[in-house]
Amino acid sequence: MTLKFRSTLLAISLSIVFLPAFAQAPKYSNEFLAIGVGGRALGMSGAYIAQSNDVTSGYWNPAGLSQIKNNFQVGLMHSEYFAGIAKYDYLGVAAKINPESTLGFSVIRFGVDDIPNTTQLIDNNGQINYDRIKSFTAADYAFLISYARKSKIEGLSYGANAKIIYRKVGDFAKAFGFGLDVGAQYQRGTWKFAAMGRDITSTFNAWSYSLDETTKQVFLQTGNEIPSNSLEVTLPKLILGVGKQFTIYKKFTTYVETNLDFTFDGRRNVAIGGDPISIDPKFGLQLAYSDFIFIRGGVGNIQQVLDIDGKKVTTIQPNIGVGVRIKNFTIDYALANVGQSVGLLSNVFSLRFDFTKKEK
Repeated sequence: MTLKFRSTLLAISLSIVFLPAFAQAPKYSNEFLAIGVGGRALGMSGAYIAQSNDVTSGYWNPAGLSQIKNNFQVGLMHSEYFAGIAKYDYLGVAAKINPESTLGFSVIRFGVDDIPNTTQLIDNNGQINYDRIKSFTAADYAFLISYARKSKIEGLSYGANAKIIYRKVGDFAKAFGFGLDVGAQYQRGTWKFAAMGRDITSTFNAWSYSLDETTKQVFLQTGNEIPSNSLEVTLPKLILGVGKQFTIYKKFTTYVETNLDFTFDGRRNVAIGGDPISIDPKFGLQLAYSDFIFIRGGVGNIQQVLDIDGKKVTTIQPNIGVGVRIKNFTIDYALANVGQSVGLLSNVFSLRFDFTKKEK
């Protein structure tokens, strides 16, 4: 990439991380946790909290961990954004404590590596010196500890996440955060119902900044404010889901699910925008044959945008995916972010391994 492009990338990265210093209650915070994990769920556009029943439930709905049939599961995912500039990775493990309860642990990383730091490009004599350019990494991390348990009420399970957030932008800034999620699932026959509360206590990121005097002078000379230590708040979100499975013919089945994301931070550009509550619907579909091969599709991110003539038009983001399960190994693929409302395309691959403890 050219130096100009990399310098622009640096400016954008610094602007994103320093923005919370001046925002009182940001509408969008910890957005890397809104992307989602697993090709199975992303292929259904994230309409998944009721069906979630594997290791990725630690992200989607911790109650789903109680539905794991094997003693131990491991999940992996990798995807890239912005032509490979940003990388998104996930690792999850889940282990059954007993027939009623399950414990899980997940790690999520979203990062941009090798960003050039051009704040020292000009030396004290006013000369451009390319040897002064160094690179840094801007990365966000989330660590989720999950617990799920089956209720004494038949078909009802519940779970919770304790999550730790760590965000770092080179030597410029870093933040630590902590939050809680809770979830529940209820199955009655072929119907599935779910509720998920994200950041129920609000998640607080405490930002600290460490800019040297030279960098501060560059900021002042270029019209940028000097950030100060601050607190960034992620407000609660409620997600409700309902799904149903149908038998088409013998071993052919289909499953449909709808999720409604409720936010409480004012009007958003979603299908149902309101103040203070906005509702973002998602729809997912899965066709399966004998629990062996799966074809998935979904629609989400419904927005109203202005077209080239300045008229409002409704856009949607369709996702598609496929999956194959062979004994204790599952591979899922999703083609996500293919809608005109986003304009980006990402190939998502995820793997899942199931382990069953041998009886002595």
